[in-house]
This record gives sequence, structure tokens and C-alpha cells, in this order.
Amino acid sequence: MPGFPGCSWYSETGAPPPRRVVTADDTLSAASAYRLATAGTGVLWTGGFPNARQLLSALDRRLPGPSAGSDPAQAFRRHREARARRARVLGKLLLRLEPGARLKAARAPDVQVACAEAGCSTERAFLCSLRDLLGMIGAHEWRRRGVLVPALGARIHPHHGVFSPVRGEYVGLVARAPLPAGARTALDIGTGTGVLAAVLARRGVASVLASDRSARAVACAEDNIARLGLARQVTVTEADVFPARARAPLVVCNPPWLPGRAASALDAAVYDPGSRMLRAFLDRLPRHLEPGGEAWLILSGFAEQAGLRTREELLGLFDRAGLEVAGRLDATPRHRRALDPTDPLHALRAAEVTSLWRLRVR
Repeated sequence: MPGFPGCSWYSETGAPPPRRVVTADDTLSAASAYRLATAGTGVLWTGGFPNARQLLSALDRRLPGPSAGSDPAQAFRRHREARARRARVLGKLLLRLEPGARLKAARAPDVQVACAEAGCSTERAFLCSLRDLLGMIGAHEWRRRGVLVPALGARIHPHHGVFSPVRGEYVGLVARAPLPAGARTALDIGTGTGVLAAVLARRGVASVLASDRSARAVACAEDNIARLGLARQVTVTEADVFPARARAPLVVCNPPWLPGRAASALDAAVYDPGSRMLRAFLDRLPRHLEPGGEAWLILSGFAEQAGLRTREELLGLFDRAGLEVAGRLDATPRHRRALDPTDPLHALRAAEVTSLWRLRVR
């Protein structure tokens, strides 16, 4: 990295390193740090670790929230713009990690395992934002503790960069939808943590082939399937949407539900640029669904409420792929942000409906 010989740069979002970096310690005021960060200058922290976290919180409090929008689409767009601005500014507070991902800062935690799980190369010193490092630490704790999934009666352990099944609506839909007659095998497309493949296996599907285009997700799903003792029923493979030549009487997919650019690996579970995965899944589905079979597409209606996609456009995608709707199950939101009236998108989140579309080839 320029100005730091022998030191590399890590960014979860792929952001470039700041062109200008100044060093600072516990004497730096939040106001001065804010001026530097908003001007695009990186602040390399050399003070105590707890003070770095306090400074990050102080910077966050200085950032303005999203301005009000005149309609849902505008409100959502401004919310995303505010999030991107927040990430840019907070990403300017930097830390240096020595080889082995060691932090020299006073009262710093041991982050070696968290960094290794995030895929950081720890053989040499590297710089990263405190925000990214806290994300690694948080992801490590999620992975260590796991997330209780009532439909499984067990915990799923998400890896760094893999979407956690904290929103139980979509899992509950797969747990209660009536299985098609004779569905002894199934495909789980875009498996993520493997939670839906595990639910299908626990429901009695004898053989589930789960796929994901992300190597992180494949490793995560394999780990969870092994933890649950389901390795004889579930096979996980890396594939861009469908595995080659795979066919089954039941195909399940919970794709990213919002058209838009993904800023990180975790965002890719939510944002689908140009609805690429959704379109690819629907267009290729007839070739992978056995005659008389059924596909379950689990999709949030948030995109429709935010004006990002209309119901007519979604139904048009079904029709273009030669599919018909055999039925639909709906679930209302129960996650924390949908119940928080202070959330800037509370009205949209509270009205969100997640649907399991039962699709068949015409």
C-alpha cells in the first residue's frame, strides 16, 4: 500500500484505500476526525482500541440521516444513499494489523480467528477500517453462537459474508408448505447457510442437492449440514444458479429480493442487480423441474412496495418462462426492524409480505 511499505489493504466492499492517510491517537477530537473523514482522508488510529470504538460511534452520530422522500421509491433510494455515505465516512477510521492479524492497540481483542474466517491474508501486515474489523468480529460471534431456527429446533451457524436466517418468515413458509406428492428429491438453489435444505431434509425429503455460486456459502452450508447430521441426505455444490443436468420434482429458491447493486458479499443475499438471479432461475427452471413437479419461489414483496418492481412485472417473468402459479402462501414480518417505528423505512417494512409462490410448468 502506498505510504505503508510491506502493508496490504483489506476492504470487505472492495473500496480502494484512501489516497491520503494521517495518524492519530486518543488526543484527536471527534470534530477533527469528522472533518478529515468527510474530506476523504484516512485516519490511522494508534490509540487504545476502546477509544477507537467510541470515536467511531461519535462519527456515526454526526452523520445526517436520510432525508424524507415524497414516495416509497424515493424514500428507499435516499435511505440507500445515506447508508452509502455512512459507509464511506466511517470507513475512513483505520487500524493496522501486524502479521498474524495482531493488533498492537491497548486493550485490543484477539482478532486472529475472526480475520481468518473472513478470508483475510494474515501473513503480512494490513490496514483495514475499524468498521470492517468490527464486522469480522461480529460475524465470528454469530458463527460461534449460531442462530436458533425454530423450524429445525436447532441452530444454524452463518459464516462471514453469508446471510443469517434471522428473518424466520421464509424458513417458516418452507416448513409448512405442503410437499408435492412423490417429492423424494429436491434442489435448493442459492442455499446460503443451507437452512432450507436442512428443513427439507428434516421434513423427509430423502435427497437434497443444494447449490450456491459463493464459495463462502458452500463452505457454510456444508458446515451446517454436517453439524445437523444431515450429510447423508444433503449434498452441497458450487454452481451459478442450477447445477448442470440436475433435475428434481421439487425445486426451492429464495433469491435476493431487491433489484439493485450489492456493495458486499453479504449484500448479495439481498440485492440482485437487474434481477439477474431471479430471471436466470425462472428462465432455466423448466429444464430442471421433472414433469409434474413444483417449484417454490420464496420472495419478499418489499421490492413492489418500494416501487422497484411491480407485481405485473413479476407475473410477466413467470409467463415468459412458461410457468403458471399453482398457489401461494404468505407470511407477515416479525423481524425487529419491522416492529421499530423509529426505523426510517418502518412503513415499508411493516407492510412487507413474504410469499412462497408454487410454480409449475404450463
